[in-house]
Amino acid sequence: MIKYSLILVIGFAVAVTSAARGQNAHFTVQGVIEFDKTVNTYALFRKNINSENEGWMAPAFDAYKKNNPQFKVLKSKLAFLQNKTLFTPATTEEETGGFDNNPMIGQNNIIYNDLKADNSVVQKKVFEETFLVKDSLRKINWKITTETRDILGYKCRRANALILDSVYVVAFYTDEIPVSGGPECFNGLPGMILGVALPHENVTWFASKLSEVAVTEKDLVPPKKGKPTNNSGLHQVLLAALKEWGEYAKSFFKAFSL
Repeated sequence: MIKYSLILVIGFAVAVTSAARGQNAHFTVQGVIEFDKTVNTYALFRKNINSENEGWMAPAFDAYKKNNPQFKVLKSKLAFLQNKTLFTPATTEEETGGFDNNPMIGQNNIIYNDLKADNSVVQKKVFEETFLVKDSLRKINWKITTETRDILGYKCRRANALILDSVYVVAFYTDEIPVSGGPECFNGLPGMILGVALPHENVTWFASKLSEVAVTEKDLVPPKKGKPTNNSGLHQVLLAALKEWGEYAKSFFKAFSL
């Protein structure tokens, strides 16, 4: 009888402790996240060297390495309020770009997402032209794993996916921020994405700072500049613009489609 009573007491104490933790749990529903986009420029350059161009590309690569760091870091911000997000580059245009003006090294997008209404407005710069792409949110078939990682003090769970038919994506999200958003066009997980890696494309986005500041609807205004189109229309524009580029077109198409 004493043993049974002790089990009941312990069980009650555990239940009370769990309830208290649940009441004290803190969920972030608004704020600003600063992201670092890190690009391995050496790896991107090396991919462009082949047997047909190595005579001049290899020396150009050696010269590039002498004057440029291997990793280029670009800044961006994601403001969010419940089910709306606005992603904007913070790095100036003069700080972006690189060899051959590879768009993967730049930041081409300003992105407004209404997660509840399932719509997106993207101001996208493609070479010298700017488009305003209005469409539904990108649908990503995520596979959530048991792997976890700490980012800025938030426990994040790993998820994997394939986008654009061939681009492998690794993302880390936290359910402590119950907003299904993330950097660039990455979304669709049960919490905020604080880290994204495209291992085969040599680029990552990871949160470097999170500020729990007040965000209003006025802070989340969709971009308005650019030639109106949708995802299908932009796809056709890119195919037409890059049709004569051969193998180079693949990497540029991926960069502009992210």
